[in-house]
Order: sequence, then C-alpha cells, then structure tokens
Amino acid sequence: MRVFVTGASGSIGSVVVPELIAAGHEVLGLVRSDSAATALSAAGGTPLRGDLTNLDSLREGAAQADGVINLAYRNDWNDLEQGIAEEARAVQTLATALAGSGRPFVHAGLTPMMPGHTSTEDDPDTTDGLVGGRGRTSQTVLALADQGVRSCVVRLPRSVHQRATTYGFCSVLIADAQKAGVSAYVGDGTQRWPAVNRLDAAPLFRIALENAAPGTVLHAVADEGDTMRSLAEAIGDALAVPVESVPAEHFGIVGPLFALDMPSSSALTRERFGWEPTHPSLIDDLAAGDYPALG
Repeated sequence: MRVFVTGASGSIGSVVVPELIAAGHEVLGLVRSDSAATALSAAGGTPLRGDLTNLDSLREGAAQADGVINLAYRNDWNDLEQGIAEEARAVQTLATALAGSGRPFVHAGLTPMMPGHTSTEDDPDTTDGLVGGRGRTSQTVLALADQGVRSCVVRLPRSVHQRATTYGFCSVLIADAQKAGVSAYVGDGTQRWPAVNRLDAAPLFRIALENAAPGTVLHAVADEGDTMRSLAEAIGDALAVPVESVPAEHFGIVGPLFALDMPSSSALTRERFGWEPTHPSLIDDLAAGDYPALG
C-alpha cells in the first residue's frame, strides 16, 4: 500500500514511517524542510514538501496514496487556537479528497478526559476545554465512515515518550525542574496521566491502517495512569532536586490540564487487535535520566 503520512519526520512520524516500510508499505511523507526531507529519504520514504496550511500539498498527497495517516499537529501552547484550526482545516481537506474512495484514513487523536472514570475506546472524545477542538476534529474523522472512507482514530495519551528524545506532558515538568531546581507537581499529585512509549505506539498506527474497520477508535495506552507526584519524584531523583507541590498556575496555560485526573485504558484495543506494549514505561524512562536540555 502507498501511504501518505503527514508529520512524517515528527516525533511519532519518525517511528511510524520505518514501521510501515518494514511491513512492505511505500511511504509518501509530508515534510516542511530540507533536513526533514533528507531524514525521510534516509528512512526509505519519498518526501512531499508542504505542511498542514498548504492544502494543495495535502490534496496532492492524498491523490497519490492508497491510504492516509495524519500525524501532523502544530503543538504550540502559546497559540492553541491556531494549531487546532489548522488541524481541522487539514482534516476536512483530506476528508474531501478521500470521500467515497473506501481508502483508509488513520488520524492521531487524544485520549478523552472522563473525571472519576478511566476512559475507554467506547467513551466519546472530549470536546470542551483547552483542547476540545481536537476532539471535535476526531469526531469529524470518525463520521467519514458514513461517507465511504475507512476512517479510524488512534487516541494517544498526553505523555508519548522515549528516553532521551521526547516525554510529552512530562517535557514541561522536566524543563521546569531544570530551570527552577525543583521538581513540581500540582495539588496533592494524585491526578493520573496515561502514557505510551512511541516505539509501542508506532505499530498501532500500522495495525489501524491495515485492519481497523470504519469508525474504529483505538487507544495507544501502555500505562493507564501514573500519578503526577510519582512522575515528579522520578524527575527529582534523576536531576537530584527537591520535589514540591505547586498551584496549577505555576505551569501557565497548561496548568488547568495538569490538575486533571485523566487515566485511560487500552483493554479493548489489546483484545481486538492483539497489540501489546513491550518498551520501557514512562516511569522507567524518567528514572533513567539522560534528559535533553529542555529548560
């Protein structure tokens, strides 16, 4: 299958592309720079220059592909509305290009936040709050199942990680601890965050592309919910700094999210697709240290 992958050189895309190629697929990857194009070519993919704001490049990529995996997102906490709007327009453009074709469309979404409840694949997307727009975009993707598209959403936890490279939400905690000399958590620190190693997430996007029925939701969750305090303690131990509670406002715009309890399960995904995470947990990666300079 020839697969058009947006965000092909990003944190998730850079591990999804080799996974697809190893399985015998051909990858056409959307890239924004010469360095990204070089990296994609080295991995065995074919670069297509463009980005989520260049809708013609999205149409061109979709027209050349047997399926699409949408991983690109401008993760700028200083301009959330713009990033969410760009993603929504890009998805609508891809949806129009794929309508009635029967081709697969796999979209990277977010695990929902269900206060007092461990979210599952059967729960609806979160459509309010700071990132509610991303949930509405995921709903748009799932609705394409009624328009002749084999669409599905792979929901990712907020902490997608791999030692020495990326830590998701915990990158904010690490950067703050590196700068302030204190590893902080919000409130009593009992709020739980799900996580997945990006090397475990990558195969699930391939599995979804190859096997998921229209309208399917999959959860790329390895750890259902580490407490924020346990994450801060792992960072504090690795950096040899004290661990302290802070108000949510300490973390700025993302503070309200950091105060929320958001555990999530992947039991249904594991049962339906035989997916089993095997790589180090978030706590293990944090305890290992070896952090890049994020502060």
